[in-house]
Amino acid sequence: MLNWLLVLVPVAIALEYLVPTNHLLVFATAAVAILPLAGWMGRATEQLADRAGEGVGGLLNATFGNAAELIIALAALRAGLHDVVKASIAGSIVGNILLVLGAAMLAGGLRYKEQHFNVVGVRSQATMLTLAAIALITPAAYNAVTDEVTADYQGILSVSISVILLAVYASFLLFSLRTHSALFAGSSTPDDGEHIEPWPVGRAISVLAGATVAVAWLSEILVGAIEPTAHELGLSDIFVGVFVVAILGNAAEHASAITAARKNRMDLSLSIAIGSSVQVALFVAPLLVLASLVIGPAPMDLLFTTGLVLLVLLAVLITGQVAGDGRSDWLKGVQLLAVYLILGFAFFLMPQS
Repeated sequence: MLNWLLVLVPVAIALEYLVPTNHLLVFATAAVAILPLAGWMGRATEQLADRAGEGVGGLLNATFGNAAELIIALAALRAGLHDVVKASIAGSIVGNILLVLGAAMLAGGLRYKEQHFNVVGVRSQATMLTLAAIALITPAAYNAVTDEVTADYQGILSVSISVILLAVYASFLLFSLRTHSALFAGSSTPDDGEHIEPWPVGRAISVLAGATVAVAWLSEILVGAIEPTAHELGLSDIFVGVFVVAILGNAAEHASAITAARKNRMDLSLSIAIGSSVQVALFVAPLLVLASLVIGPAPMDLLFTTGLVLLVLLAVLITGQVAGDGRSDWLKGVQLLAVYLILGFAFFLMPQS
């Protein structure tokens, strides 16, 4: 049914030129138009995942799923919307491990009484998320305990942390894909009742490329309408970045993780959801910090607000609790979604900045 929404892609582009002052209409149309494109990105990467195994497949799906998130963030970075970029980073981390994983566990649990996954691989990814939370807390703590903090100090600290995080993420890829790949092998039995004709590799790559180009174009339109739309609706920029932009950027992960869970492929589902958060925290965020040195009006640091740091920390804590025993059911999905809704209401009621 999402394919019908593809008609909104040219509509959104036309509205940007015909009625550029109607920011709410432009924002809503571009936002909805991104959803089917993200769905096609997820479908194409799932085809590639079927050929490469659960671990590599989850990485491919998370990587291309995060392409929309990265494109949107780069567009906002070039516009100097650092608060929106930071909010979308935190929102993407939280959205993947609460909303995407919660929806996947709920969807899979409604079809199967209990599902199992490789707990060793999940715990390794959960540890990486804890490391990411520490990296986000450090600049905020440094800013809180030190009176004489300058932008230069925060900039140096942020760049240093970014380089370390990129090195750790590269080490994690080497660990999970090469030296200890057996630890990330799937333990669940896929449901093969539904046979889908595999795509040729060329078709999968072509769909990915085309969808990525379209998402890039729509992202430019979306970012340009964020601030005026938020002010028009009386919403804070942080809420728009954490929940609205992040949900749009995670649309591909939603489709792929839920589909995998419904097929009893929980290792792939968790690899997409948690692996995507790990990639955002340890690769996308530091990459954006380094990119801001040459893109946009000013460099961006890793000094997140206290609310965003607490948001990520709470999400990481409950994810470790829920995914630490190697099994999932529908109630765990409800618990993750409940936390996401609680946090969402808290930020929704935040006064406009």
